[in-house]
Amino acid sequence: MIAILLVLLLVLILFGAGFAVKILWWLALAVLVLWLLGFLLRGTNATGGRGRWYRW
Repeated sequence: MIAILLVLLLVLILFGAGFAVKILWWLALAVLVLWLLGFLLRGTNATGGRGRWYRW
């Protein structure tokens, strides 16, 4: 009985981790798209040149 519960607990943990990793992949893809859009559509600075693509 304990072995069955441990296997079910392991399956539940692995399914939960897989679901979380899938959500993190979609979130990383969305951030990448937003970063690329910001890189491609960045504005110009006061002298007419392109601004830096990073913030720091």
